[in-house]
Amino acid sequence: MKKMVILLLTLSSLIFASSSSTKKETAMEETKAYLQITLNIKSSNRNTAVGVYKKYKQPFLSQIQGAQSKELVIRTQDVQVLHGFDSVENAQAYLKSNIFANDVVRELSPLLENDPEIRIYSVF
Repeated sequence: MKKMVILLLTLSSLIFASSSSTKKETAMEETKAYLQITLNIKSSNRNTAVGVYKKYKQPFLSQIQGAQSKELVIRTQDVQVLHGFDSVENAQAYLKSNIFANDVVRELSPLLENDPEIRIYSVF
């Protein structure tokens, strides 16, 4: 019985230590800023917009400094792209990057009903 208790305590310690290190690693990679771009796109053009999103999602995640996530939200009234970053500075820099200015904007511009609404949020 005593050996069983020691074994259980050892296992508990290992599990706790493992989950603590995972929490630390996750905390280091926390999103600190979001870039939200709201686009007014007709329903008939939304499939094309989804294609642009899919085309540039992986290059965004692999090439843009501080990029952590990118999600597409399709709502009745508009389409939103929510980008996660490690800092507000990197979110701002993305708006000036070649991939955004020369590729994404060029492909989405013909689909837009008006200028997009761009907001950057800090996360605490």
